[in-house]
Amino acid sequence: MKFSDEAIAAVESGVTRSGATRTGIQPFDAALNTLGAISMKRVFPYVEKDEADARAFGLHRWYKIRFNPEISLDKASSQLAAFGEVSVVQYNTHMLQNFEEEKVVPYDQVWAAERDQLNTRSDETSKFNDPMLNKQWHYKNTGDENLVTPIKAGCDINLEPAWELCAGDPSIIVAVVDQPVIYTHPDLKANMWINEKELNGEEGVDDDNNGYVDDIYGFNFISEYSATGEEDEYVGEIQWDDDSNAKVHGTHVAGTISAVNNNGVGVCGVAGGTGNNDGVKLMSIQIHGPMESATTEGTAAGIKYAADNGASILQCSWGEPNEKVTTEEEYLKKFGVQADAINYFISKPRPGSPLNGGIAIVSAGNDSYGRCSFPGGYSKVVCVTSMGTDFTPSVFTNFGDAADITAPGGDSYYHNNDAGGVLSTVQIGKHFDGYAYMSGTSMSTPHVSGVAALALSYAKQLGKMFEPDEFRDMLLSAVNDIDSYLHGIKTYEPQGMVYNGKLDMDERRGKMGTGMIDAYKMLMAVRGTPAVTVEQKKATKISLGKYYGDVARLTYKLRVSDDVAGKLGLTCTTGEDGTVEIICTKQGAGLVYVETSNGGIDMSRELAIVCRAKAASNGGWL
Repeated sequence: MKFSDEAIAAVESGVTRSGATRTGIQPFDAALNTLGAISMKRVFPYVEKDEADARAFGLHRWYKIRFNPEISLDKASSQLAAFGEVSVVQYNTHMLQNFEEEKVVPYDQVWAAERDQLNTRSDETSKFNDPMLNKQWHYKNTGDENLVTPIKAGCDINLEPAWELCAGDPSIIVAVVDQPVIYTHPDLKANMWINEKELNGEEGVDDDNNGYVDDIYGFNFISEYSATGEEDEYVGEIQWDDDSNAKVHGTHVAGTISAVNNNGVGVCGVAGGTGNNDGVKLMSIQIHGPMESATTEGTAAGIKYAADNGASILQCSWGEPNEKVTTEEEYLKKFGVQADAINYFISKPRPGSPLNGGIAIVSAGNDSYGRCSFPGGYSKVVCVTSMGTDFTPSVFTNFGDAADITAPGGDSYYHNNDAGGVLSTVQIGKHFDGYAYMSGTSMSTPHVSGVAALALSYAKQLGKMFEPDEFRDMLLSAVNDIDSYLHGIKTYEPQGMVYNGKLDMDERRGKMGTGMIDAYKMLMAVRGTPAVTVEQKKATKISLGKYYGDVARLTYKLRVSDDVAGKLGLTCTTGEDGTVEIICTKQGAGLVYVETSNGGIDMSRELAIVCRAKAASNGGWL
């Protein structure tokens, strides 16, 4: 429950003075007696260094009450909600679910003969030497039907040109709120966040005074009851079982964000660095285990922990069942403690960070509904839908007005083989050897989290800083068109009542988000360089007056380096009307320079040219 501003001082004084189930407000305490209250404590523990921030956001007003289990929740909540000292009463449920598709396919089952194949491409040499990179179509899709069908070139996050500028920064931390991240995985270990004071401190002691004991790689917020049964405590230690598949999800998500690049092992992460200990760091916030999930309270506490311990990006591939909450008003009423924690994460200042706060990135859900699950549907977060290999919405993806952006998530019901899923890290144990394909909005979301982490790494490199709203707007604008592909009926293998074998793509047009996330465009946004999307082999006219004002007085020339011209197959023709016509025969990205003289003032400005298989009309520029 959340106490009112007027009551909280009395509550805090009373709990301190008279015990764990006494507030000092006599009528309220009488109600607690009637309910057989067992314990009463803050949802967000007192941590001296963060208390001022917590109080500024009202987090100190949230308390958890345990009472006689024979009394119904409805009766207890109605009694407590009747007091004017109480702002809201919410149930502390275990109903959180991972947004994953059931199918998890080990890499070896798909590419048994190519387990140790070197990463080679027919027409180029990859930047990194990770042997499975050539199977990660979601980073660079060449339209190779030997990989999977159906497939279309350019259906990816345009990552390789971004890697030419930046591949990560270890000062950027991504909190993976999920199942455990297996911090011993050889492709993740070097990029794990480590609490050095706890690693080198005394076991069983809160060495860094952050309110949590032995939180070396993060913290496990699943609750377990004490021996007396009178109080529940968090498990604390990140845990997994090698004989269970229950740890696949979080580790798979983590690998997409920051599997170690250029280490000659496995896969690449979007912001996994260059192999020189320069990838972004992964903090494991465990809210799911083999048999249970964290409560709403535990998940909220985990989100605050992430903010307080330096994470700038909150990665959440989970949510409430779609039928449980359908509107933002209902979400705030039922899960306000979680929303408050998210708001805290977004708004809490991060001294020294390129983002003066945080960004929360959340899956839309996998019910094929025309609305997004919560908290993905919450307006303060970035809600991510899922695309397959050919610019068609994944069969399972939710969509709707709350959707913000899309990214590759695979589509296990649609492709001719399992290579159309997203390839990433999983456990090494009874069932898997460390890598597997999965599909889901759970898989699309870490692509956006990874791009956000890459962008903050680049901002750090350039010495730039952004406000959360500004950064969010940049992220949602750094996209490529998808709506032009969304026409007609997509057919697939039917599965149950939800997945009936036909998907109306027209119904999803305009409701998948702003477009497909583009890593290079996002780095250009950080750089402050306009990015122009052109369609491969199609002439695109660009108005230079958009940048330089009165074209009647403008003289200019376009300067293109031989390297960029060759990489893009770029030719250009300047017109007398302040325009330039560009044709690119190859997909890719590069910088060109417009040199101008306007009223006797000479200027030069860079433009980024992004060539994709298909683009919106006129690249959106005329």
